[in-house]
Amino acid sequence: MASLADKSALDTGSLTIRPMTPAIGAEVLEIDLAAADIANKIPEIRSALLKYGVIFFRDQELTQEQHIAFARHFGELEIHPATPKDQPNPEVLRIAHGPKSRGQENNWHSDVTWRECPSLGSILYAHEVPEVGGDTLFANMHLAYERLSEKMKQFCEGLTAVHDIARVFAKRLNKAPEELHEKYPPMRHPVIRTHPETGERAVYVNNGFTSHIEGLSKDESQWILSHLYATAADAEIQCRFRWEKGSIAFWDNRVCQHLAVSDYFPARRVMERVTIAGDKPYFEA
Repeated sequence: MASLADKSALDTGSLTIRPMTPAIGAEVLEIDLAAADIANKIPEIRSALLKYGVIFFRDQELTQEQHIAFARHFGELEIHPATPKDQPNPEVLRIAHGPKSRGQENNWHSDVTWRECPSLGSILYAHEVPEVGGDTLFANMHLAYERLSEKMKQFCEGLTAVHDIARVFAKRLNKAPEELHEKYPPMRHPVIRTHPETGERAVYVNNGFTSHIEGLSKDESQWILSHLYATAADAEIQCRFRWEKGSIAFWDNRVCQHLAVSDYFPARRVMERVTIAGDKPYFEA
């Protein structure tokens, strides 16, 4: 997913697509994801996802079962450890905040990088949104890589980072790190990842789950990580999505980072996420 500056404002074909910024993101217009013939449009939707990194749909009306069925067109689904065990549809992760729960997803991150095979992508559906605020930002981490100096690229391409579920979920799930590590041990992933479908390289460390870089001192690791984390905050490689009830965001977790702005407290924001399983990250020299 390179810069989209040379792309047309509207694509043709069975999908009508409106790019959001030159760097990332597009809205897919006039489409019903619950339609009986949606399977016929999956190849084009997947192509749009690869081209734009994150795609958005408005005015959708999906049951949980339809949400799950749409996601299954793109691969096997994963179940998040934060999902209640007695939930009827375990594939759906409910993310709800309001007067008693301030949003905690307000940092740049890729999802579940603590897995051996982090997710391909997520499909997030807005059920209730604040009157104002609660936007989500997305960053093109391929462009983040491209904006590094050649020397920094070469240095980072040889590095491996460790990703740890306990950094975020020990507190949220009220579990000791050791308990979480029994099922989800810390994982090693390349600092620069090759996208398995496009071949593009992307920065693949994030402030949420990355603990350190192997082979460096603590100070060296923190300096490099701080520099790489900051690349996501470049406004020129981002888009910002304003939610409405019935909106959906579908992002490629292999090349995007995202940040949910928690500026709406104490208003309510209720989302449901279905996540598509991915493959083991690698770097192709």
